[in-house]
Amino acid sequence: MKLIKELYEYRELLKSNVKKEIRGKYKGSFLGVLWSFINPLLMVLVYAIVFPYLMRSTIDNYLVYLITGVIPWTFFTTVMGQGMASVRNNAGIIKKVYFPREILPLSVCVAGLINFLISCVIILVFCLIFNVGFSWHLILLPVIAFLEFLICLGATLLFSAVNVYIKDMEYIVNFVINMLFYGTPILYSITDFNTTSVPHFLLTLVNINPFTHVMTIYRDIFLYHRITGIGSWLYIVFIAILVVAIGLFAFKKLEKGFAEEV
Repeated sequence: MKLIKELYEYRELLKSNVKKEIRGKYKGSFLGVLWSFINPLLMVLVYAIVFPYLMRSTIDNYLVYLITGVIPWTFFTTVMGQGMASVRNNAGIIKKVYFPREILPLSVCVAGLINFLISCVIILVFCLIFNVGFSWHLILLPVIAFLEFLICLGATLLFSAVNVYIKDMEYIVNFVINMLFYGTPILYSITDFNTTSVPHFLLTLVNINPFTHVMTIYRDIFLYHRITGIGSWLYIVFIAILVVAIGLFAFKKLEKGFAEEV
């Protein structure tokens, strides 16, 4: 409750930081914020050309399938990349002024969520172009987006704090994220995955990966127009709460030395 009260008291700082994150990301570039749309589109283009031939995937509406995985994944990786460095990048203000340090990773996550929701327009356009259409299931989009936001927030709280003390943390986490990408059904489907001669433990790892369930829910909302099983929802809620709790606990424990270490 104390943290919530402090965040409310410093809400103007939070707002200004979110605006800075949104505007500053592509500051000075010719296309500016349009890169938020162009980057995932370029990724989808590459995967759509190469991947079906490598894996012989038979997924219907593969481009829509791809875009509904790539954009949520881009949300996660962008927030992690910027959020991990958020404390170290603000060393000057940390040493001079008191404010809730949680504002730094929080503002990155909020800016990422806003950019993600704007980028969802691309998914809707793809759904129109390829005659997938829309359904009332879109009302669940803010719910799953908020749950993914919580996972991102907890992870950035944890790793932005650890990154102050362990300078190589960014490289370690980026390596893990790259591995996690291939363990998440973004380019392939679980059905195709299960038909190959893959070791059972790898299938287990993919199934316990929370982003497997996150991607399933996004695709059920946009592509398949159905409600995902309650088991997936409960699992993601559990993971989101757990990650936020761990992130907050670690951040609070480590923030005492930020001013000396950054």
